[in-house]
Amino acid sequence: MSLIPSIFGGRKTNVFDPFSLDVWDPFDGFFSSALTNVPSTARETSQFANARIDWKETPQAHVFKADLPGLRKEEVKVEVEEGRILQISGERSKEQEEKNDKWHRVERSSGKFLRRFRLPDNAKMEQVKASMENGVLTVTVPKEEEKKPEVKAIEISG
Repeated sequence: MSLIPSIFGGRKTNVFDPFSLDVWDPFDGFFSSALTNVPSTARETSQFANARIDWKETPQAHVFKADLPGLRKEEVKVEVEEGRILQISGERSKEQEEKNDKWHRVERSSGKFLRRFRLPDNAKMEQVKASMENGVLTVTVPKEEEKKPEVKAIEISG
């Protein structure tokens, strides 16, 4: 995970270390406000590229929640790749512009997004479930039960 965001995509990824916390980024949001003279397509792609996702672990599962307001479930793709990689991607279409429209402010972002997470060994990759309600995508990855070591008492002779 990079401490400095990429100007050419603005993506951060947790693929390197699945248990790391997001590092505070002093430049977060700086480039989107500083690049007001950059063509709008580049600006829009970088703004939506960082879809915000929470990852929590419960005793039963790993749960991912992504805020994707305005998207339908048909516009989002959840995939599991080899190597225990969970990939969440999609695209928010740009609003159609009419010739007579005069925009005063554009803050809602559009463009593609892609987030990847390396799942730990205890994840049941074949039982991943996803649901979407009110613009929030929830991906649940069940965990294998933790096998407790068998303890066998040894009788002491003598």
